[in-house]
Amino acid sequence: MTRAIFHITISGWYVYLKTAKIHGTVRFRIPNLLGHPSMILFALVGALLAHLAPLVASLGTSCSAPLGAGTAAPSDPFWMQDIKHQGIAAFNPNPSGYQVFRNVKDFGARGDGVTDDTAAINAAISAGNRCGPEANCSSSTVTPAVVYFPSGSYLVSSPIIAYYYTQLIGDAKNPPTLLADASFAGLAVIDADPYLPGGAQWYTNQNNFFRSVRNFIIDVRRVPAANSQGTGIHWQVAQATSLVNIQFFMSTASNTAHQGIWMENGSGGFMGDLVFNGGKFGMWVGNQQFTVRNITVNNANTAVFGSWNWGWTFQDVTINNCQVGFDLTTGGLTGKTQTVGAEAIIDAVVTDTPIFVRSSVPSNGHLAGSLVINNAQLNNVSTAVGVVGGATVLAGGTTTIASWGQGNIYSGTNGTGRFVQDNIAAANKPAALLDGSGKIFGRTRPQYATYAVSQFVSVRDNGASGDGQTDDTAALQAVFDKFAGCKIIFFDAGTYIVTSTLRIPAGTQMIGEGWSVISGKGSAFQNQYNPQVVVQVGAPDSQGVVEITDIIFSTVGPTAGAIVVEWNVKQPNGMQGGAGMWDSHIRLGGAAGTNFETDCPTSQANNPNPNCFAAFLALHLTSGSTAYLEASRRRNLGRGILSESAGPVWMIGTASEHHTLYQYNLVNAANHYMGLIQTETAYYQPTPNAPAPFFVNFAFHDPITFVGGSGWGLRVATSTDIIVFGAGLYSFFHNYNQTCLDSFNCQSQIMTVDSSSSLHIYSLSTVATTFQLSVNQNGVINQSDNRDGFASTVTAWSQSSQCLLSGSMEEEDLSLQYVMDH
Repeated sequence: MTRAIFHITISGWYVYLKTAKIHGTVRFRIPNLLGHPSMILFALVGALLAHLAPLVASLGTSCSAPLGAGTAAPSDPFWMQDIKHQGIAAFNPNPSGYQVFRNVKDFGARGDGVTDDTAAINAAISAGNRCGPEANCSSSTVTPAVVYFPSGSYLVSSPIIAYYYTQLIGDAKNPPTLLADASFAGLAVIDADPYLPGGAQWYTNQNNFFRSVRNFIIDVRRVPAANSQGTGIHWQVAQATSLVNIQFFMSTASNTAHQGIWMENGSGGFMGDLVFNGGKFGMWVGNQQFTVRNITVNNANTAVFGSWNWGWTFQDVTINNCQVGFDLTTGGLTGKTQTVGAEAIIDAVVTDTPIFVRSSVPSNGHLAGSLVINNAQLNNVSTAVGVVGGATVLAGGTTTIASWGQGNIYSGTNGTGRFVQDNIAAANKPAALLDGSGKIFGRTRPQYATYAVSQFVSVRDNGASGDGQTDDTAALQAVFDKFAGCKIIFFDAGTYIVTSTLRIPAGTQMIGEGWSVISGKGSAFQNQYNPQVVVQVGAPDSQGVVEITDIIFSTVGPTAGAIVVEWNVKQPNGMQGGAGMWDSHIRLGGAAGTNFETDCPTSQANNPNPNCFAAFLALHLTSGSTAYLEASRRRNLGRGILSESAGPVWMIGTASEHHTLYQYNLVNAANHYMGLIQTETAYYQPTPNAPAPFFVNFAFHDPITFVGGSGWGLRVATSTDIIVFGAGLYSFFHNYNQTCLDSFNCQSQIMTVDSSSSLHIYSLSTVATTFQLSVNQNGVINQSDNRDGFASTVTAWSQSSQCLLSGSMEEEDLSLQYVMDH
């Protein structure tokens, strides 16, 4: 039995509604024509009750009981090892002969800790004429691979080379160990972008997409301590990449040169749930932007060494018994002298570590590397923030840093910032966004480690083809209708075509294999004046668990009217992050089989080809939804992410790029945490001026003002309690020409917030945009005051929101409590 309580209050011409199912209070205005408020109270009750109770997830037609807990025996291997693997690479030249899933033991790896398994592992990865230098290939979507490592200890003497579009996955129940031999020679145990003789590399670092490594123990302790080749992962990568659930073991000798991760370049990216033990560096990192969630560093000399960036966000950091927590190279204020531009750290616990954060040079009263610290608990930490050479900027001790910043801060419409090394304004953090300890909530990707193969159901076993040609709409819908709520739905590798809306009900748990693709195609999605949803996640007003992992959502053009994903579902009561999506991406164009590979001009100015319209809107979070989005990206054309959600919404390591009107558009939204978000403006703009070649649609809250003719990176309107903790909003082109970078003026404005919204933004980095932040489309913060290398950085900006009411009337307060059992 469910018990729902509704409390309705009438005050003047307003009805205030509060229920156990709604966070806060909802206000409705009563039109004057309805008469005196007291006369319509009971007439309202029936209509309100019809809309209050969300549709709770129901079981599929084949289900007799919910899925429940995993039933795998302790001795069973991870389900991925034994499930039937029949996935295909739909657009490979030989799809029937190409092998997507590879078990390294099938290629001769022993995993006994004695045999050198290097050659066998690399054979498993490279088989099938995959994308590497031998194929003269810099990128490809037609040779995906899932390379699986059963539990064991795999001895390696040279690097494991992670080819383009590869997932390296270990047994999630008993993670395998990658053990570097004492004679190990090479950059790292896993190398995602090897160097060639002469200094060239396999892949262009900014375009090194689609990589995932998870569920491993990497042990380099046999490598002599002073040898820097004792490195766990060389991770020079870009977007749609992730490292998850990895433990690193390194030497703790005083002369150790070991390091867990080495990253010297790239444009990422997400990593999370990592533990580093020992080493000179837990992480040695340089990359344009990255999001890191839930890392622990024990007994390293330096937990995190930052060589350069435009902006990084670290969320949930634990540092124990290191010499320095964050050691940052700072002071480079031009593109040629780029160092760490912006570091944002939220929810840290640092123990027995003399220095929490250290810069290489002092700021001397002006921006020379932005730093934001929020909710950092220090235990026996002498210096909270210091400078190489011993100067103390912020004293430590055993204390908590609530909100502190180093850099230029702004507020409201005042375009004059001030440099601070001091406490800064703290954002209001709604309880709905926090975990039980007061940190921003985070949740690792579902892997179903305790579940048996019998608890999964394959879409190919149930009639879906995944060949990129067959209409799989009916087959996929039947799978969801039959098994949602009682089976984990396994999308065998492939590309699944849908020609009408695919409805994923609340209660669904689904996982792909090597980024399985669901792609909308056909006349239903071609009219931008009547847009239609390709994939609907939850019916409107539905509530229940939804878990989507390792899926790509796409279209086959022309699809100018496609709303690629509409997200309606609300997380179950008491289950934070219960409705979420991990390492799943909306990819529009840029892949084989999308019909956008050829005959699409770079210019959209004169008579744009209607066959080149990829989507109307990438992702729509509707008003009743909640969402946990981690390591998810959306790319190309129309509109990016529209959120009307009242929250909670977590966007952790998300990006939205190359859309015409906007990348992120928050309208009537509330309770959002966003860190780090990354955008790029469409390269052809402003030729034509936005919104062309699309049109403004007021039903979807489109902006009507595009200053300078380019789309918005981030737009916030009539929204409350929005926290942006790290943002990289970039404009690299002006009509496909990059000479605008010379004058640092490719775009006039890139971010706007209206004066009625409450937003706190920290660590905002923009590229080649005259005004970094605007209020009501009026430029406020000029980038010229905040040059911080190639990018310009604002350490913090905030604005208070006021609710202004006009008119007057005598008020009468009435209240009704309605209790319903059902």
